[in-house]
Amino acid sequence: MQLPDGYSDVAAGKLANVVTCLEMLQAPTLRPERADPPWSIRAVPKPAATWYRELFARVGADWLWFSRLAMPVDKLESIIHDPAVEVYALSVGGRDEGLLELDFRDAGQCELAFFGLTGALLGQGGGRALMNHALRRAWSRPIRRLWVHTCTLDHPGALAFYLRSGFVAYARQVEVADDPRLTGLAPRSAAPHVPLIEPAR
Repeated sequence: MQLPDGYSDVAAGKLANVVTCLEMLQAPTLRPERADPPWSIRAVPKPAATWYRELFARVGADWLWFSRLAMPVDKLESIIHDPAVEVYALSVGGRDEGLLELDFRDAGQCELAFFGLTGALLGQGGGRALMNHALRRAWSRPIRRLWVHTCTLDHPGALAFYLRSGFVAYARQVEVADDPRLTGLAPRSAAPHVPLIEPAR
């Protein structure tokens, strides 16, 4: 259904955000990254669901990531344990502070399914290192397309970061979902920049 021009009401207890879909059709030139990083990037084969969800929640808390927290454990494991899905962690001082998930399950393409750092690392160059790793890994396979989507609930610099990395926007969507702060999937204190509007009781 097409949304009409103008304003559309969003029910209390719901979140609405604009999703931008991006893709690249050939490997880009990698952008420079920090020469003396304090972090390392490691593959996490068949990650435990508890580990994955804990890191997912820390990386996504300020941006209201909730999809993998709402997903049943068996369904989550069927994805992250699939041999066509690669999961990586960016670690500093023995603590995981970044998450990367590459999904090759559709032949000829790769989805940059999840990508992000905790607040402890933002602005230090870890994002560029993790993106360059993602691009190397994705284009080391015989793919024709790498794609990702971001939304207006994400870090305000996310879209520009993806564009600088070589992605091109090709579609826009509107997503409406239950506010995870009201369903128990995120703390009520998460994402204070997004007003919490509760349904009338």
